[in-house]
Amino acid sequence: MPKQALQFLNEMDISVWQVRQTEYFATLENSTISLPETCQLLFIASAVPTERDAFLFGKVLASMKLLPEQALFLPSESLEYVAEHHLTWCWFSGVAITELEGVQTLSSPPLSEMHTDTQSRRDLWRQICSYDH
Repeated sequence: MPKQALQFLNEMDISVWQVRQTEYFATLENSTISLPETCQLLFIASAVPTERDAFLFGKVLASMKLLPEQALFLPSESLEYVAEHHLTWCWFSGVAITELEGVQTLSSPPLSEMHTDTQSRRDLWRQICSYDH
């Protein structure tokens, strides 16, 4: 990636990014994704949560005693590039689970479906509580 583009991302305080159309960057190699030390939960989904989804996501984080700054979104196809991390949780929302050693794993339907599905919210809560032992 050109140095100017990296500088631009840095100025916008973007430390985690993904090139979606790698065919335009022939010299770009698949590299690792470095997560900040403050990241405790990685939210893996096929799409970025909407504003409505963010409200539910915030409620779940609060129940886990986590702040929004301690969570990051990552598309499922990028998980294999995660380098060394300090994660406690990995939440797979509507995508297949990939186990990360030493990380507590949660699985749920997509957030967009959970707004009206009380059972899926209960199931997620039970998963969270199962790690409290």
